[in-house]
Amino acid sequence: MLFTGHSELTIDAKQRLQIPAKYRNAWDEARDGKAWYCVPWPGGILRLYTEACFEGLASRGAAGGSPTLTPDQDEADLEADFFSLAERIEPDSAGRIALPRQHLELAGLGGSGASGTEVVVIGARNRLEIRERAAWQQTLSQRFARLPSLVAKIETRKDD
Repeated sequence: MLFTGHSELTIDAKQRLQIPAKYRNAWDEARDGKAWYCVPWPGGILRLYTEACFEGLASRGAAGGSPTLTPDQDEADLEADFFSLAERIEPDSAGRIALPRQHLELAGLGGSGASGTEVVVIGARNRLEIRERAAWQQTLSQRFARLPSLVAKIETRKDD
């Protein structure tokens, strides 16, 4: 599923977030699975992957290879750190997901029982990202301006 665009939302006092209708309406349970995987990420971000996407990416292993029973220490540490923080979350009948308190706290998104945390949910190709709304809006023009340099940087890496 390709995620694009963004929506401004609020995380309620019960730590629930309504998945925007434009994403829910495109959801196909047979293709995408029944749930989301939520992963906190440095920089105040929660990443949401569809169940099918997350499981597909996880099965490829590090650097696109196959997972192994004997990973080197760096890979073993990454797997333990990353997958221990990943949580499978099923939406309720209203299309809301209950975000784990620990994830909200790690991302600085009002995980200590705050009510009405304003966020933006952005489409980021194969995932959704949840970010603090004011921070997103304050840096929008800077992020827009850096698009050409990011493209050039990535293209240079591909050439190596």
